[in-house]
Amino acid sequence: MLQQFGKGVAITGSGAATPAVSLTNQDLSQIVDTSDEWISSRTGIQQRRLAMPGQSLCELASIAGENAIAMAGIAPEDIDLIILATSTADDLFGTASQIQGKIGATKAVAFDLTAACSGFVFALVTGAQFIRNGVYRNVLLIGGDVLSRWVDWSDRRTCILFGDGAGAVVMQAVESDVADSEVSDTANATLRDRLLGFEIRSDGTQNHYLNLSYKGEAKELIAGVSVEQGNFQPITMNGQEVYRFAVKRVPEVIEKALFRANLTVDQVDWLILHQANQRILDAVAQRLKIPPEKVISNLANYGNTSAASIPIALDEAVREGKIKVGDTIATAGFGAGLTWGAAIFQWGK
Repeated sequence: MLQQFGKGVAITGSGAATPAVSLTNQDLSQIVDTSDEWISSRTGIQQRRLAMPGQSLCELASIAGENAIAMAGIAPEDIDLIILATSTADDLFGTASQIQGKIGATKAVAFDLTAACSGFVFALVTGAQFIRNGVYRNVLLIGGDVLSRWVDWSDRRTCILFGDGAGAVVMQAVESDVADSEVSDTANATLRDRLLGFEIRSDGTQNHYLNLSYKGEAKELIAGVSVEQGNFQPITMNGQEVYRFAVKRVPEVIEKALFRANLTVDQVDWLILHQANQRILDAVAQRLKIPPEKVISNLANYGNTSAASIPIALDEAVREGKIKVGDTIATAGFGAGLTWGAAIFQWGK
């Protein structure tokens, strides 16, 4: 006789969508004082995709979500929850519900989650809790950003970095059933849970190193009563401090997640980091002693797509046949907030 012992999480489908228009480093040299050699040698980026006027985050995110649902072999009507990790919603009140309507996920509740470049990892952990608690069975998780809206295209420190896009995964519940005689054996009880461990962190005292802040001016409504109205300002970043933060904190948080997963670095098949800068990817891999052939990088083609970067890289690797069912993946996001986090999971059921 079998006895149910909770629910596990499996990541069963992935999808991505990026704009068709590319802006190369050579193109950028016509806008600001820079060069392909300067950008490539310092960041690893060669081009980035940019959403054209009229192309919404909802459009990109919906395509990515539909691709992930198709790979998972389910229908939009099967989705119970949609989480959109983004910092650039089409509507300040949220874009996830628009996606829910656009893809026909009629039974799903939807909400936005904002944690900048850590957003995908934070949303992954959030969605897993709904599944593990038995509330939902099928969760669509989308990371998407259109950062070109908020880039100062005269600031060569930031305009060389960012691109637009969306990536998605489907997370599904898997039963972790064990025989009565094995109920006390935790290893057997959680054998089918593919989200093996995670760790997420925040440090608001370092917020000023990377932000997209609001700036307003006072407007008097009547004598003695004023309000403030304004808009968000372009992205500002202290690149050196963000680099120092990432190369120190990201290896630490991955090691913590591996500890929670009861795994060693040697057991990791693939490392997928937030695609911010090739120097950061290389430095983190070296500190963890993960060989370059296990590091997945595609930022040369897309730049930093914020919350979209991890799922876009994951989807490409899956569709290219690099990542196979059962492979163990260590992933980590880091960025504005400052926030950072890592998750260890196995691909597929």
